[in-house]
Amino acid sequence: MTHVVFVDGQEGTTGLRIHEVLAQRADVEVLSIDPARRKDAAERARLLNAADVAFLCLPDDAAREAATLVTNPRTCLIDASTAHRTAPGWVFGLPELAPGQRERIRAAKRISNPGCHASAFIMLLRPLVDAGIVPPDLPISASSITGYSGGGKKMIEQYERGDDPLLTAPRPYGLGLKHKHVPEMQQHTGLRSKPLFMPIVGNFYKGLAVSVPLHFSQLAPGSDAAAIQRAFERHYEGERFVRVMPLSDPATLEHGFFDVMAANDTNRVDLFVFAGADQAILIARLDNLGKGASGAAVQSMNVHLGLDEGLGLA
Repeated sequence: MTHVVFVDGQEGTTGLRIHEVLAQRADVEVLSIDPARRKDAAERARLLNAADVAFLCLPDDAAREAATLVTNPRTCLIDASTAHRTAPGWVFGLPELAPGQRERIRAAKRISNPGCHASAFIMLLRPLVDAGIVPPDLPISASSITGYSGGGKKMIEQYERGDDPLLTAPRPYGLGLKHKHVPEMQQHTGLRSKPLFMPIVGNFYKGLAVSVPLHFSQLAPGSDAAAIQRAFERHYEGERFVRVMPLSDPATLEHGFFDVMAANDTNRVDLFVFAGADQAILIARLDNLGKGASGAAVQSMNVHLGLDEGLGLA
């Protein structure tokens, strides 16, 4: 069976990658829009309504507009923007989130693709909140270091020109404490307060690692590194795109440093627990253009269509 797909906004980083992945598949027909008509609402509406699955790789306002152009009950929208990640009626496109999430994605016609930072953060915290290890009212802080490709075409061009010495150092951002991923980070973990989150962009193309520090004294009684590790292993048992790494395994470090880019070119998330006697640092690593964006979107499409979940994914 051939599935008809349209990528609205295929010129962007995520849209291009989705288009490239799907173009290699014999079971998918990818509709194309004339470049001269890519802002033509009538032509976009025609293609959106002709598709079995349509990916929205657009700015938030444009994604909201695109959703209104679909007038049939058949087309499934997978929105890669921030617009619908906490919106009623939209299912969060993270199959590993919790039991039953795949069934919800399978039945949905409106799926929101998670953000890259959010995916890593949620995959660290949701199992621990569900297991009762992290109290839902515990204030949580997190930092994330990511490659510059997450900033889109303009940022990629800035870094790859190589003419600005300020870009050679890591750059913290989102310091107004209103990063667009924070609402989904709170809602989909079950936390009652928004996390304190600081992202950092580095002078490398892709790769992402979110770090969450925890004090055992603030967790449920008896919680320690082993309990956290067990919670991860139980939650992600059998998940093909999640690796729970050995507890505080020195082999994961090269000369004492963590490799942010080791999950690149995969649809995989690696989860780590690095612990001392009374504290732990949890780290989730992924490819911000893979499991953090296009890979997650294709994975949700596969789930929705009842296909092999890894079809077309590295």
